[in-house]
Amino acid sequence: VDKLTMSKKAIDSQSKAQSDEEYSRICKIDGRHRFKEAVPGSYVDYPARVRPGGKVAFFNFQLAKEMGLLSSQHPSELNPALQKSLLDTFALIIINEYDELHKTKIPKDQIKPYRYMATRYLQQQHASKTGLTSGDGRSIWNGETTYQGKTWDVSSCGTGATCLSPATSKFHRFFKSGDPSISYGCGYSEIDEGISTVFFSEVMHSNHVKTERVLAVIEFEKGFSITVRAHSNLLRPSHLFAPLKQNHYEHLKQVVDYYIQRQSDNGAWKNVPSEPAKKYQYFLAKMVENFAFVTAKFEDDYIFCWLDWDGDNVLMDGGIIDYGSIRQFGLFHHEYRYDDVEKFSTSIKEQRLKSRYTVQTFAQLVDYLITKHKKPIHDYSSHASLLEFDRQFEDRKDHNLAYKIGFNAEQVERLLAAHRSKISKFRKIFSHFERTKALRGPYKVADGITWDAIFCMRDILREYPQLLLNNYQHISNSDFISIIKSSYAKAKDLVINPYRAKKIHEFQDLYMDLVKTVAKDSGVAESKVLLEMTMRSSVINKFDRVTGDSVSCIIEKLLKHRPKLSPEEIYELLAKFVNYQNLDPEKSKYTGKLSPVQEALFKSFFKIVTECREGI
Repeated sequence: VDKLTMSKKAIDSQSKAQSDEEYSRICKIDGRHRFKEAVPGSYVDYPARVRPGGKVAFFNFQLAKEMGLLSSQHPSELNPALQKSLLDTFALIIINEYDELHKTKIPKDQIKPYRYMATRYLQQQHASKTGLTSGDGRSIWNGETTYQGKTWDVSSCGTGATCLSPATSKFHRFFKSGDPSISYGCGYSEIDEGISTVFFSEVMHSNHVKTERVLAVIEFEKGFSITVRAHSNLLRPSHLFAPLKQNHYEHLKQVVDYYIQRQSDNGAWKNVPSEPAKKYQYFLAKMVENFAFVTAKFEDDYIFCWLDWDGDNVLMDGGIIDYGSIRQFGLFHHEYRYDDVEKFSTSIKEQRLKSRYTVQTFAQLVDYLITKHKKPIHDYSSHASLLEFDRQFEDRKDHNLAYKIGFNAEQVERLLAAHRSKISKFRKIFSHFERTKALRGPYKVADGITWDAIFCMRDILREYPQLLLNNYQHISNSDFISIIKSSYAKAKDLVINPYRAKKIHEFQDLYMDLVKTVAKDSGVAESKVLLEMTMRSSVINKFDRVTGDSVSCIIEKLLKHRPKLSPEEIYELLAKFVNYQNLDPEKSKYTGKLSPVQEALFKSFFKIVTECREGI
């Protein structure tokens, strides 16, 4: 018996050693980050302690493998050793100023060995408007990890109240983490936020929208959670705009140099000049490119992302970081504005102007770095970078529409190179229908105000090539309207007067001209071009595409069923849902199998998306 007991202990010890080694890369995400040494004074450093009672509600196995945190052969299973590693690493709460003032007793063995930073950045919610008091209000940076030459930043939301929250700035006092009297400064996040971000961000990522991604969601009692997020570079424009507003040259130079070096080390930027002035001009050119690309993408995919002057709501590459106010509309609801209590947000069509102003601020910033003399922002209102932003924005808009029509990559590039005017003319008439609003006018909705768009242009792009393939002639005005009309349109919105009839005719003429041009340039029959367009556009312009409303309803339903679902089953549901919402005609389809319970839940997701497909 003694020999058997000793043998079992040896096996358990060996198994533990193997588990520790297997998940050691997770455990090394422990608060240490090179940003601290590179940019001193750009953060508030907090000790942290173990937060008891946590359990893993979700884990992104695929992302963990991309980051090198799991081996490529690791099954999508949360074994006890993996769960323990995740909880040991991410189930944290900071020891904040309130704890120190009130001498909160914390056992030493619960305090983590390293400190975690809450970074400083500009935020318009703060009265100073200079970034002196603002930054990560309920988040910390867990650290960084490098795999195959790429370094990832990891941060967590819901880890306690920092001194950089709007509440501390407004009320001039520190708050206890979890204080129920102050919702915007309690430092906690909730499970529905985390799971919603998981679903929305993975759908966005699969459709080539830049975004941070969720690595894990750790759940606690009373519905609280920690959302662990990852990206190759988590800096925002607001991290740079804070020292710019403060006229803090050395701090600004440090953070810009750090960002450039990270992009270069990660291989995201190639051949960065070493000479300072040229290096900063290269940086500015990349900012122009990033924001022209992502703003056109947001507008064409109907993605509402509250862009504003402080550069707080996106990453430096334009990636989405906070899904609390993110929407993907079913139609081009360009009058929708989010109500943030103290003010309304920008609208989706104003995002271009906000991005343009962001580029203008980068132009001011770069000139300051080169000359060491800061000029007023209005001095850059006609800067060459803004003209380049306009040019690249228009290029991307033309490219995006040609792709949505259903032309393949080679055809799109040929159109843009030799027949730009044709796609630009079609974009003008396409936009006319896309932006048509209901006669009802503006009205309040649950989280803001809106004024309904009435035409679903994805439907005509999906259906029209097939109709042409069948009869090769114009469809009637009434048939055209019946295809594009949405549930928001009333009879008075759909009247076909002479002006509208002219626009319908113009749409069809310009569309067919593009088809003929591509067929001629490619040396193939128009019917072959239309056949490929039919297949591609049916995927790109999917009938039942996810919206912000549908994600909210899906998460509400998922949370009701969650007691019956394991984290692995939620992961499998996510994988199928993301594949179902993938709009890339080149990607392969999901091949995994769901249990009967999962399959029934997935079918309910499908129904929700269909019902909400035209909303906000």
